[in-house]
Amino acid sequence: MPTSDIIIIGGGIAGISAASALSNAAKVVVLEAEKSIGYHATGRSAAIYIKNYGNATLRALNARSEAPLSVPALPVDAPILTPRGELLIAQPDELDVFEDYFQDSDGLERLSPRQAHDLVPILKTDMFCAAVYEPKAQDIDVDLLLAGYARHARSNGADIITNATVQQMRYDGCFWTIETTNGTYQAKIVINAAGAWGDHIAEIAGVTPLGLRPLRRSAVLMPLPNHLPCENWPLFGSITEQWYAKPMGGKLMISPADEDPVQAQDVFPDDMTLAEGLWRFEQATTAPIARPSHSWAGLRTFLPDRTPAVGFDANSDGFFWLVGQGGYGVQTSPAMSELAADIILGNQPAIDQSHIAALSPHRFSQ
Repeated sequence: MPTSDIIIIGGGIAGISAASALSNAAKVVVLEAEKSIGYHATGRSAAIYIKNYGNATLRALNARSEAPLSVPALPVDAPILTPRGELLIAQPDELDVFEDYFQDSDGLERLSPRQAHDLVPILKTDMFCAAVYEPKAQDIDVDLLLAGYARHARSNGADIITNATVQQMRYDGCFWTIETTNGTYQAKIVINAAGAWGDHIAEIAGVTPLGLRPLRRSAVLMPLPNHLPCENWPLFGSITEQWYAKPMGGKLMISPADEDPVQAQDVFPDDMTLAEGLWRFEQATTAPIARPSHSWAGLRTFLPDRTPAVGFDANSDGFFWLVGQGGYGVQTSPAMSELAADIILGNQPAIDQSHIAALSPHRFSQ
């Protein structure tokens, strides 16, 4: 039976980044149920680094992740971040949300409707009254980032096992034994980085679930007329997340910003949800709605307070939670994997103790 120091369940950005961070000091095995890593939420992300996205704890993780994403200590041969910018518009009844967005922010600019129109010329200036711009928001090359984490982990001796669906787990007081469809593995510590399947893994292990909620997020890729080159436009959308759009390969990726509760699964978009989102986009812009070239959906999995869980379970020895990243998992992966490694290896974490407490899974047992 292969024995290691740490087994990570889940080969998305959370699990692979944790493997990269821990492989410097421990023997790590990653178990992924699919035939390839990054198959679900990671591979379907809108992929943009937005420093001012999320609550105070998530913004601290964003800030901690900026340097390693900008100058990565990973085996990659191209930049992970490229300039994009983010523009959010607000209608009169959304101004309270608009003002709240500036609390504890860094680098945000207030724009008039005319200035916003200069950045995105399809916006209808009579449909909003204020705009906020984050010029340093940047696109993330998710494939490159994930591959860099995987290469670094493997170069340190980590094993990444695919087609390994977890079937049984048991703890004997010293070791976790995990039976999968691709072998049986043993380690002293198990990291649950299974995303939407995190509570399912906990139940197999006999650990109390935390209350993870998988939510569907859909998107389409829509062409624009030739006289509307959009490659230099920022990501743009509603301040209350009614819709957003992002240039992608000469087309616009448009999302209704849906959060429909679903079971953990290989999720597909809902046609009515997409139609409603495209209608909201159409009301705010002059762009004609064309037939999308294709559509897709992914899962964003949140805990009840919409803050991730990073830490050992309160009642189960050797069981570590790394779940609930929602829409923040890719951009916070450097900071969250660093924090996970520090806690497991007994190092002093670099982020503030208040944020560590906010991320602790113990908050649910209390």
